Amino acid sequence: MRRQKNKILPDRIYNLRQKFSSCKIDSLIFFNMSNIRYLSGFTGSEGALLINSDKTILLVDGRYVAQAGAETNGLQIKEYKDKIEGIARTIKKLKLKRIGVEANSITLEIYNQLKNSIPGKVLVALNDELKLLRACKDKTEIALMAKAAEMSSSSIRSLIGKLKPGLTEKDVALQLELSALRAGADELAFSTIVAAGENAAFPHAKPTDRKIKKGDFVVIDFGVKYKGYCSDETCTIAFGKLTGRQKNAYQIVKDAHDLALNYVKADVPATCIDQHVRNVFGEKYERYFVHGTGHGVGLEVHEAPRLASNSTDILKTNMVVTVEPGLYIPGFWGIRIEDTVLVKEKSCEKLTKMDKELIIIE
Repeated sequence: MRRQKNKILPDRIYNLRQKFSSCKIDSLIFFNMSNIRYLSGFTGSEGALLINSDKTILLVDGRYVAQAGAETNGLQIKEYKDKIEGIARTIKKLKLKRIGVEANSITLEIYNQLKNSIPGKVLVALNDELKLLRACKDKTEIALMAKAAEMSSSSIRSLIGKLKPGLTEKDVALQLELSALRAGADELAFSTIVAAGENAAFPHAKPTDRKIKKGDFVVIDFGVKYKGYCSDETCTIAFGKLTGRQKNAYQIVKDAHDLALNYVKADVPATCIDQHVRNVFGEKYERYFVHGTGHGVGLEVHEAPRLASNSTDILKTNMVVTVEPGLYIPGFWGIRIEDTVLVKEKSCEKLTKMDKELIIIE
């Protein structure tokens, strides 16, 4: 089957090259495969992308030469047998002097190997300069993420009517995953979280053989990938009669979630969103909110920007972020409510579709 080549990518390369002067580099090497896909269209699992002032070169091993040719357009493809040797040879041939590298995408070992293979050249470690590279989405990306969100929300919705006490966390996760894959999802965006009762107090719980019981909160955190782009949504479902404290806690989480959504718009500091959530929780509950309020979503399920108390990010139009406040009471239960939203100039648009009013299954 012939693969469709992306015509948007030259603009992305052009915009990246505008950073060279301020970063004091004459070229840039990417190792992060999501960034490589974003800039070249190549979807393989191994390679490197080298960009200088007038060339874009994709370096791959023999397994990916044909695939790279089918998926990319307007760049050179070079085959290597040894990755570091292939990069070094290309750098020397182009007579590059100051080469930028992604500081958070390579190990110290790889950095040192590359540095030692190009004596006389300077490697410039870049981090913040590239952090927001993929943060603002174009129309195509937004459409793909909306489709992914529709698939995952639909799968959660169809599952609700099948949930009942006695099912295990693993049972629920398997049903959910099969439903999404049958609906057209390409793969899971991350390991599905289904956590009941005391297990829900672990934010990143893994499904177990624990059976759902009456009185449980069950946290379902689920997402899929569609044509490379992720969805991310969390619903908390209740079973049987809840205590007054449980009902009150759920409403507080929802109030925090809803208030945060009202503040998500362009030019708002990410810390502002996080602080509004913490203000709702107050002294009584804030200690049970053990993570940030949200994160960017795109080719990866966790990417820039971050909505957290120590974030320096500022929201911009067409960023896609999650809003996911939660409370986790060790030994008892947990609650999390999460939507993925598109940042607009004066508001935000929900991409995920599940209603977040409390659902109680008797």
